[in-house]
Amino acid sequence: MKKHPERWIGWAVLVGLFFVYAGDAPPGVNEAHYLAKAKNFWDPSWCANDLFVASGKAHWLYYWVFGWPTLFFSLSTTAWIGRLIGWGLLAAGVTRLCRELRLPPFYAPIIAIVWIAGIQEGNLAGEWVVGGIEAKVPAYGLVLFGLSELLRRNWNGVWLYFGSAAAFHVLTGGWSVVAGGIAFVYLERIRPRNRDTPQRFFTPALFAGGAISLVGLLPAAAMSAGATSAEVTSAARVYAYFRISHHLLPSAFHLDWYVRHALLTLLTIGLLRADWRLAATRRRRRIAAMAAFFVGALTISLCGLIVGTVPAIAPDWGAKLLRFYWFRLADAITPLTLACSVAGVLSGLARHCENEASASIGKRLRESVHWNSTGMARVASLMVLAAAMWCVGRSTWQRIYDNVPISHSNRLLGLHSNAAYWEQRRTMSDWIDVCRFVRANTSDDAILLTPRHQQSFKWYSHRAEVVNWKDIPQDVEHLRKWARRFIEVYPVELSTMRVTIRYDRLREFRSKYGVDWMVVDRRVVGPHLPLVQVYPIGDEHNATYAIYRLPSARPLPTEN
Repeated sequence: MKKHPERWIGWAVLVGLFFVYAGDAPPGVNEAHYLAKAKNFWDPSWCANDLFVASGKAHWLYYWVFGWPTLFFSLSTTAWIGRLIGWGLLAAGVTRLCRELRLPPFYAPIIAIVWIAGIQEGNLAGEWVVGGIEAKVPAYGLVLFGLSELLRRNWNGVWLYFGSAAAFHVLTGGWSVVAGGIAFVYLERIRPRNRDTPQRFFTPALFAGGAISLVGLLPAAAMSAGATSAEVTSAARVYAYFRISHHLLPSAFHLDWYVRHALLTLLTIGLLRADWRLAATRRRRRIAAMAAFFVGALTISLCGLIVGTVPAIAPDWGAKLLRFYWFRLADAITPLTLACSVAGVLSGLARHCENEASASIGKRLRESVHWNSTGMARVASLMVLAAAMWCVGRSTWQRIYDNVPISHSNRLLGLHSNAAYWEQRRTMSDWIDVCRFVRANTSDDAILLTPRHQQSFKWYSHRAEVVNWKDIPQDVEHLRKWARRFIEVYPVELSTMRVTIRYDRLREFRSKYGVDWMVVDRRVVGPHLPLVQVYPIGDEHNATYAIYRLPSARPLPTEN
């Protein structure tokens, strides 16, 4: 720290930037999903009757590392601990990447800002990196360290870091290994740096990284254990075509997603080439390595588009293949490459401005010949940086202005998305109140029916629920149960936004799932239901949510 204080200052600035951008009150996107499971991992009695929480644990290392604080702290405190660790790892990775690109430390915030904005505005399949804490956040941090080693062509470090990333999140790390393999072929076989001493691909480090990745691979593979081929196919169809199609199925992507991602990719290629042309020889080698990894990620995404045509021919095979999130890595690496290129071009511009005053007239005339290419690249880089700062600033201001955690935002939940600030704050307060009432007035093993569009009931109430849209299990057995329950509880004829109020079905739910109470959103079902209201009653007040007791089982007829 004493030797390189600027690195630690840069790291702290990046953590502060991530806090300002994504420092909403917990739970953030997916935090209620991941941390609820992590708490159950360490305390199996917590919400043990919840279908999702008690299902298979695919991200074993994440639950083990980030779940233990739930034994001593609240879920919100655990989220903040996890966020600081995750953001710190990402910040360290960006700082390290900036150094390996031979850029001054103060260019790291430029890389971070353009990267965040590029993911936010240019993703194809909905990927994000900087936000709440979940398994992919530390995985991406380790990918950044592995990419930094790739720039140095230290392949032993590459495989160890990527293998560690796969231990946290098997797909993030696994696809990085594939992209790294493509980069290896280009850098060490097609255009090796030293033809006399070619690098070996199969090294002890490669196998060590593979062994480390088994920590993430084996639990993920166990999600299909004991299931028949037909059951695996059924679960894959539910996952790829029904629940996660917006991340997996190319035909489900909006046209504007393709347009924005294509523009981002073309801009990245253009500025990457400009950065390479402006760079010194030693930096060019690092830029070429970055470009090779970017091409590897892009190749995976293009293969995903080809796989996206399979469902029209063989829907069962298509569902199985699409489950691997083919577009995830390119969604993150394309804007990262753009960010590094912008920083590189701007660094060249700064050097140019410093040397311009001492340049001879002849040198200035020679450089003016290249202005059309280099000048346009510098102007484009400045415009990209300005646009990125505006996008990040706008998003940050919107979150501060709304003052509503993203997990409670009407835009995310898809209900009354244009509601005013005061209405969203009241709705959030009402939701927390009804959850606290449930926690205070039910036993620890209680199970409830809940509104379909919420995702934080377990976070506040610490009670199980029959099913909701967000919490989809990953193992075949529980995933298929989730699909049956969801269609049963939220029938298609009710637009999957509300629970049925037919007495015969509610009696069936009470008998089948052990449910006594139902939490309803009055904005969906109306202010009154023909059921016994449990909350609010008397002097209690809640304008948005209410709790009703389910009807008892029909009594048996008596003999005369």
